[in-house]
Amino acid sequence: MRIGIDLGGTKTEGVILDGAGKELIRRRYPTPRAEGYEAILNTIGFLVEELDQFAGHQCTVGVCTPGAVSQVNGCLKNSNTVCMNGRPVASDLENLIGRPVRLENDANCFALAEAIDGAGKNAGSVFGIILGTGVGAGIVINRTLFKGLHHIAGEWGHNVLEADGPQCYCGNQGCVETFLSGPGLVTEYVRQGGDAGVDATAVAARAMYDPTAGEALNVFLDRFGRALAMVINILDPDLVVLGGGLSKIERLYIEGRQRTALYVFNEDFRTPIVSNNHGDSGGVRGAALLWPE
Repeated sequence: MRIGIDLGGTKTEGVILDGAGKELIRRRYPTPRAEGYEAILNTIGFLVEELDQFAGHQCTVGVCTPGAVSQVNGCLKNSNTVCMNGRPVASDLENLIGRPVRLENDANCFALAEAIDGAGKNAGSVFGIILGTGVGAGIVINRTLFKGLHHIAGEWGHNVLEADGPQCYCGNQGCVETFLSGPGLVTEYVRQGGDAGVDATAVAARAMYDPTAGEALNVFLDRFGRALAMVINILDPDLVVLGGGLSKIERLYIEGRQRTALYVFNEDFRTPIVSNNHGDSGGVRGAALLWPE
């Protein structure tokens, strides 16, 4: 049995998967962000202990978290739970629970879950995209997560799409993330003259009857096509699977795919672009699947 932990900003969730990938039990607790780093670790430790008791033995443990582990010092960086940044989360958890821990960012866990037993289970290579508050992705080849030399494989959100675009927190301008994230869609809607007091889901919904929202979404779809075509020209995956809040925009799977085809360096574009199967459970399932059967 394998334990997966999804460390989120507001909740910490854990599951046990059996050898066939079936979910046996799920538990969820609030993430004690206000209480600090040690309190968050202790919550994870308590959750692991509870799941171990259900299993009747110690299980393998994988952890999904926003942010990434620095290859320089092994500490977490870019987490939206800021008290975790600069801390050796994996090694501290190993000391706390007395066993090895595998830790990956949420996009990698999402991609792994969808490639193993989700929308991409029959594909040899999967590019799994999260379109939400940020933009990230993971690459899975033959059911194995591909991390890359610097552990940044899949970070297409920080490729520059338009050099004169908005400033990104990474230091560059015009990154994919500044356009294809939820805030990026809202920014384009406001630039077109729309109301600043709406979120990306509302902009997508208004596109049916609001010409301003329609134009903003049209620009969004074209940027999606240009950005994804760059990935396909390099990786040429068997399948692209979308997750995150913006993955619910139905036009991505028809018009978004058509826009991608315009920019791919091939006259015949056959790559499926599909929605995810696991929804919000992709991260926690992917964390458990960081350990093989």
